[in-house]
Order: sequence, then structure tokens, then C-alpha cells
Amino acid sequence: MKRILVTGGAGFIGSHLCERLLSEGNDVLCLDNYFTGSKENIAHLLSNPYFELVRHDVTAPFYAEVDEIYNLACPASPVHYQYNPIKTIKTSVMGAINMLGLAKRIKAKILQASTSEVYGDPAVHPQPEEYWGNVNPIGIRSCYDEGKRCAETLFMDYHRQNSVRIKIVRIFNTYGPRMNPNDGRVVSNFIVQALRGDDITIYGNGAQTRSFQYVDDLVEGLIRMMSAGDDVTGPVNIGNPNEFTMLELAEKVLAQVGSKSKIVFRPLPSDDPRQRQPKIDKAYSLLGGWQPKVQLEDGLKKTIDYFKQLCCNE
Repeated sequence: MKRILVTGGAGFIGSHLCERLLSEGNDVLCLDNYFTGSKENIAHLLSNPYFELVRHDVTAPFYAEVDEIYNLACPASPVHYQYNPIKTIKTSVMGAINMLGLAKRIKAKILQASTSEVYGDPAVHPQPEEYWGNVNPIGIRSCYDEGKRCAETLFMDYHRQNSVRIKIVRIFNTYGPRMNPNDGRVVSNFIVQALRGDDITIYGNGAQTRSFQYVDDLVEGLIRMMSAGDDVTGPVNIGNPNEFTMLELAEKVLAQVGSKSKIVFRPLPSDDPRQRQPKIDKAYSLLGGWQPKVQLEDGLKKTIDYFKQLCCNE
């Protein structure tokens, strides 16, 4: 049995990761300050004697004896990370410093949940890990983009200077049950609007693309990355290379919900990437043939069912 710390463990992705780690017989310590996470996401785990929940903000030091650390703590949707941009960059940078310091002291292995946003509005398509990105350092998204880029720098420097065993994964758009209905992400936005019969809001002309991976595929990738040899530090892209336009996604959601909502178009926000698609050759070769298994139609069905329950319980 390993003792594993998950920061941001009550969040959308973190809660699924905690659940999976417990199911594999681990002792899980979940840290969250509930800025975007929720106790409801992990309420079903509280009765498990090997699950421990601590309210804590990673911008402050934390002390524990663990074998592995998954550092997921950070608001990840524009609505939330732009609400308090200074807090967002503090979470990425100071959170990384505090967790790396802990990993160094207790000789734990540590994984950083980085993001496809480090590529910015990419000039290279699809995006390989070798691409350095096209990021506006002073834009409204910079608090998140540059915060995550700086966290990657810190991880590599702790590895080179202090021999900390690190893992860096760059997570591409992920969806599934337990997404926050008000987080402004495109999948949850479209589903909630369709279920309520509201207009489906597309920003721009709908031609911009994203690649959507179901949360179970991501969790599998994170665990495989942590289990890989110490020479596999990353960064490694974890995402679904199947690319869809915003218009295609909206039409798929409308068809599955059976909604009569209309599609309306709004101006594109500042620095919004035009396209996003991961190159996942490294993940496949380094992580035992990892590749996404859940198709968009199947994942959307599970996600829509979750949101239907939320709407009915409100």
C-alpha cells in the first residue's frame, strides 16, 4: 500500500484520481481549499478508512509523509482562473515550490498536472512536446498559461539541482461527470444550455477546434506516468488527438440531449487559441501503449446523464 497525496483532490479530475487510487488499494490524502473543488465530489469516499481529507491551500507549506504526490491544485477554467489572476499564478508557482520542497524532504515522487495552455495559440499543429509555444505573457489568460509554464521550469530545476523524481504531464481538454456546471468550459456550457433549452453560445465563428478526452482516459494516463521509470520525466502530452470544431461539438450535444436550443455566436475572447490537438506518440511509446479509449459520443452520454441528475436535484 502506497500513501499518496493528491492536491486539488476534491476537484473534477482530482476526485476521479482519488477514487481510482483507492480502488487500487492505496492510502490517499486529499488536499483542497474548495475554491473550485467540492466536498460533494468526494463525499462517497469519506467512509473509506484509507481516505483522508484536509482543507489546505497549497500556497502555504504542507507537511506529511507520503510516497507519491500528484499536484493538481489550480483553477483550470477561464471563468475561475481569471476571477483572481494573482491567486491563480500564486497557486501554480508557490504551490509547485511547496510541493517540490515536500517531495525533496521526504524523497517522494511528484507529478505536475501541467496543461496544453503552455502551447498558447499554437503556430505548430498538432502540438508535440518539443514545441515551445506561442503565449502572450501579459494577456488575460497569462496568469494560468505562464503560471503553469513556470511550474514546469521549477519541476525541471528541482530535478536537475536536487535530484527530485519528477513527472510532468500536459493535460488537454478533459470532460466528464463532476465538472462544475458554472466553470465556463465548453462541454459543460453546451450541455447545461441544451438541457435548460437556452441558446448554445459559441464564441467566434465555431471553426476553432479542440480535442476532448474523457476523464477516465486521463486518470489512466496520470497513473501510468507516475508508474513509469524515473528516467521518464516528461513533459508528456495526455489528450485525445481526435479534433472537433466548436460547431461540431454543439451539434453533437444538441442531438444527444434532444434539445431545441438555438446556436448563437458571440465575439471570440482575447488570446483564445484557434486550434488545439495533442501529438501523443510519446505517451504511447513511454506509457505502455497509452491512448484514449472513450469516444466523444460515449463520453458525452455519461456526462449528459450526470448533468441531468444535477438539474433534476436542483
